[in-house]
Amino acid sequence: MTIKQISIFLENRKNALSELTNVLAEHKISIRSLALADTSDFGIARMLVDNPEQVQAALERSHYIVKMTPVIAVEIPDEAGSLNRILKVLADNNRNVEYMYGFGGRKTNSAYMIIRCTDVEETERVLEKNGIRTASEAELFKD
Repeated sequence: MTIKQISIFLENRKNALSELTNVLAEHKISIRSLALADTSDFGIARMLVDNPEQVQAALERSHYIVKMTPVIAVEIPDEAGSLNRILKVLADNNRNVEYMYGFGGRKTNSAYMIIRCTDVEETERVLEKNGIRTASEAELFKD
C-alpha cells in the first residue's frame, strides 16, 4: 500500500528546522515520522503526516518547496535479521532502494521501515508475493 510522504527542501542554516516545525504547529499538524538529509547548502525533511495534501498546501502558502512522493511502509518484526530478509527479497528481485528510514510502530514488537524505490507498484507486488506485510496510511495514523 502506497503511503504519501512529504519532502520539504530547507536551507542548511540556523533555525530552518524550527521555522518549519513552527508552521506545522500553527496548523496543528501531527508528524508520524521525520527523517532529515543534508548537504552543506540545503537539506530535505521527509515526513509522514496524517493529511499530506493539507500539509503540502499549508507549507506552499508559507513559501516552502514541497514534493509529495509515494513510499512503502513495511512492518518489521523486532527480531534479528528482519530487515536483512526484506532487503534480500528486494535485491533478489532487482528492486533498487533509493532511501529508507524507520520509526517505531504502535504495535509492540514491531517497527516500520519507510522505503522509497524506483517502481513503487512493482516493489509492492514483490513484497506481497514474498509474504512481507506493508501498512496503509490509515493503519499508521490510527490511535
